[in-house]
Amino acid sequence: MSVTAPPVSGALGAPRAYTAEEKRHRIFAIMAASSGNLVEWFDFYVYAFSALYFAPAFFPKSDPTAQLLNTAGVFAAGFLMRPIGGWLFGRIADRMGRKTSLLISVAMMCGGSLVIACLPTYAQIGAWAPFLLLVCRLFQGLSVGGEYGTTATYMSEVALRGQRGFFSSFQYVTLIGGQLLAVLVIVVMEQFLSEAELKAWGWRIPFAIGAVAAVVALLLRRTLHETQTAEARANKEAGSMAGLFRHHKAAFFTVLGYTAGGSLIFYTFTTYMQKYLVNTVHLPIKTTSYIMTAALFVYMCMQPVFGALSDRIGRRNNMLLFGALGALATVPILTGLQHVTNPVVAFLLIILALAIVSFYTSISGIVKAEMFPPEVRALGVGLAYAVANAIFGGSAEYVALGLKSLGHESAFYWYVTVMMVIAFAVSWRLPRQASYLHHDH
Repeated sequence: MSVTAPPVSGALGAPRAYTAEEKRHRIFAIMAASSGNLVEWFDFYVYAFSALYFAPAFFPKSDPTAQLLNTAGVFAAGFLMRPIGGWLFGRIADRMGRKTSLLISVAMMCGGSLVIACLPTYAQIGAWAPFLLLVCRLFQGLSVGGEYGTTATYMSEVALRGQRGFFSSFQYVTLIGGQLLAVLVIVVMEQFLSEAELKAWGWRIPFAIGAVAAVVALLLRRTLHETQTAEARANKEAGSMAGLFRHHKAAFFTVLGYTAGGSLIFYTFTTYMQKYLVNTVHLPIKTTSYIMTAALFVYMCMQPVFGALSDRIGRRNNMLLFGALGALATVPILTGLQHVTNPVVAFLLIILALAIVSFYTSISGIVKAEMFPPEVRALGVGLAYAVANAIFGGSAEYVALGLKSLGHESAFYWYVTVMMVIAFAVSWRLPRQASYLHHDH
């Protein structure tokens, strides 16, 4: 069943008239799609937030930084599967429908989390333990590589016209919500389990929770209605690389360009920040968990605000503000954090950084979806995002920790800054008026 809508009326870009029933239908569809997105990212991020506890079980080395480097390497390896996932699930979504792609991706994530929850340790099976952990992460990387593009496409297509920035921002509300729930589960477990218990077996609990939640998300996603028309699915170039690069090469590389910087700075101030506060700022692990829990909650709440802002000032202006402010503020914020002793000050600096990142993340899906027509939209969004994320987002922790181990930690700050300058430059290529999706539905 396709989501339908009456003809657009009124001024160009003005919110069209929707019936109350249609509004409810579309908002419910956004909630159902978002629930699966939340679970997918919870499962993926649980790895990053519990790494401090399970690293010794799989990588038994005396140096904590070396252990984190190994776990970060496996985290990055999961990202390397994203381009394959972006291509595979983008093709499925464009040729077989968004709903089919969304169902398969969440089922795969469920399987990966369940296996990790049950994995034997290095002490039990030796080198097979880290190898199997890597296989599970590759499997999950394939899943999440397809999740982003299809969810961004679906939510952009089902969102109410004239308010697409606001409604599409809920993709990152649930993405960040997945992170928030992951760190919140760790915080709760820290209240009831000792550090020794967490390292021995407690780290398995979040992965088990994620596997169960994925089953619930799968059931919710079965209620989704298809947004892609049969005509678009039947297009001979639907979901094809040839169709994407023959007609939309410039759009693909534009999306790739600003996603590289967006992914890098996002992972710097979210997943890597927990380790940065422990290893560089030297705050206690529990204090760090509290800071990141509060910061992620505020960050999550920012998304609809910045998404609604894009509906008023335009996606291009949002992106230009993101690139400019990110380039100017990254080095001062990270340098300031390095010398912080007060947790409240650390929290405020992180919130400042995340507010800048919100100019991008709130419209991450819609600003990409508006660059491609429906027959290659999921492929274009998913593949460009996955490639940039694999190279720059997935490697953020590994590069930061590697430079720290070499005694050149500040070089990472400048690396992020350079990528923000590139994001600003590429954002100039964005059209003032979207080429696609603007007139859809």
